[in-house]
Amino acid sequence: MKKKYLSIPILLLFTLLFSCNDKKLTEVVEVPLPAIEEKLVVGSPDDVKADQGSFQLEKLPYAYDALALNLSATTLETHYSKHYLTYTNNLNRAILGTPLENLTIEEVLAKLDLNDATLRNNAGGFYNHSLYWKCMGPKSEGEPKNALSDAIIKDFGSFQNFISLFKDEATKQFGSGWVWLIVDRTGKLQVTSTPNQDNPLMKNAVVPGTPILAIDLWEHAYYLDYQNRRKNYIDAFLNVVDWIKIEENYNAVAKN
Repeated sequence: MKKKYLSIPILLLFTLLFSCNDKKLTEVVEVPLPAIEEKLVVGSPDDVKADQGSFQLEKLPYAYDALALNLSATTLETHYSKHYLTYTNNLNRAILGTPLENLTIEEVLAKLDLNDATLRNNAGGFYNHSLYWKCMGPKSEGEPKNALSDAIIKDFGSFQNFISLFKDEATKQFGSGWVWLIVDRTGKLQVTSTPNQDNPLMKNAVVPGTPILAIDLWEHAYYLDYQNRRKNYIDAFLNVVDWIKIEENYNAVAKN
């Protein structure tokens, strides 16, 4: 494997902490002194493996530096090989020896006890990130086409109306969470949001449905690149949305 070397400033380190007492997720940001530079080795996503268990990492369909004009290799590597890997391993440990062990992740999300914070957060974290990676790509088409384009125009009036609604929902999301484009139970497209690692497949969803597009609004998804400028990250994400893949997601839901 060829390793790539990047010379970048030391920025921010992230740690996910889980408290069994208050059942809340807290993201702690440690800020070292700026302007100190070091060489960081950027590896390959193919080298990242989850521990043995029911669920394995969704293969990242591009290199860490493939989206570098919008999301840095350091951000993607940290996000994929640290955060996503942790959710996956924690999920496998949480369901080991339970009836959930042999179910699909969608079935786990539908059946899980929402009072079980460990399972809820890690099952959601695994599903949400698995979709997030596939929503992006180095060759964005710019806009959806075919059936998805028709559905967006039908349900939102225009593609630009959808983009404005999606950006607004993502901008106003308080704290950590996700914003989704979903197909609801009537077959209509809707934009909705969920806190923490919840998603529209869970029993507590305000707007239930099947997600076809997701943006991660946890700070670890963008803080290395954009600090507190979440709007800039949202714009960057939309620059790399793989609309061909989103249409595939839409068509798969529409057939059911």
